[in-house]
Amino acid sequence: MRSTRHSPIRVLPLLGLLAALLLPCTITLAPPATAVTAKGTAADPVRIMPLGDSITGSPGCWRAVLWNRLRSAGYTDIDFVGTLGPQGCGQAHDGDNEGHGGELVTHVADQNLLPARLAATLPDIVVMHFGTNDVWSSVSPDRVLAAYTKLVGQMRASNPDMRILVAQIIPMNPSTCPGCAQRVVDFNARIPAWARATTTSRSPVTVVDQWTGFDTAADTYDGVHPNSAGDNKIAARWYPALSALLEPGSGDPGDPGDPGEGPCTVAFRAVNVWQGGYQGEVTVTNTSASAVSGWTATVVPAGGARLTQVWNGTLSTAADGTATVTNADWNGTLAPGARATFGFLADTSTTSGTPSATVTCTARGVAG
Repeated sequence: MRSTRHSPIRVLPLLGLLAALLLPCTITLAPPATAVTAKGTAADPVRIMPLGDSITGSPGCWRAVLWNRLRSAGYTDIDFVGTLGPQGCGQAHDGDNEGHGGELVTHVADQNLLPARLAATLPDIVVMHFGTNDVWSSVSPDRVLAAYTKLVGQMRASNPDMRILVAQIIPMNPSTCPGCAQRVVDFNARIPAWARATTTSRSPVTVVDQWTGFDTAADTYDGVHPNSAGDNKIAARWYPALSALLEPGSGDPGDPGDPGEGPCTVAFRAVNVWQGGYQGEVTVTNTSASAVSGWTATVVPAGGARLTQVWNGTLSTAADGTATVTNADWNGTLAPGARATFGFLADTSTTSGTPSATVTCTARGVAG
């Protein structure tokens, strides 16, 4: 949603005389209310800029999936921003974005196009999937990463506390570019080291792996642009990293799969094991000093396992098997020290040994 800037109201000299006449009556004329609140007030939503090319903006329906997933999970005080509007995705969402079809990140950097876009939208978080057209055009990884560095500097000039999510871009295998697939692999391999060198404690840069588990045959309609299945996968990968940044007091959510620090802890155990599957249980504990209004657990099963059924929670699963479980309507609010437990069934190719999983959690808000 775009903010609206109002021109100052011009006060005519006649109003000065009117004010003088009203003073003995002790009547106060209040200034007109404005729809724009000061940055940092409780009424301000978190402003999130989806930044990139046609994969983000034309139509970029992963943004619609992500927006609605965030809202359904209780993240309602958010505002997707950008100088471009929605192109239609079949579901209601905040469609503002900065995904310009055909654009190269190196061109945006060379032409200094980003500062004006930042000034018009004032984001707090940038979600960036950018570089597909550069890779297609055989621009070297060194040049693309130099452009990334310049854009990050411009983001921080706009907002010194900018939080930045950067994708390892989805695979690309168009029929007209036989070398593109490997060039994406080579470029993505360079991004984590660049991010480690660029991140700061005040303005963290977090890498989100959009490449792993994405299939150009099944998840795109042309070897490049995501179809509905691809949109769902992209949104599922953005969600844990972005939701972590939306938690109160959040900073760097870490690389995907890293255990996070926050107001909750999780414990995993295998309840029953059989050949080809098992029953598991996860307990989420509120370790903060305040009540929380909801929680989300991310489960990464070992040994190729995949969660197939969950009770006492709502399940969504990414292509690589990473499962995200959100609280049910009745067990989201947890007092300090309180716990909620959900169970699940998992299928696995592992036929022996004790099942294991990496499990992390985030807690949402303070219960009212």
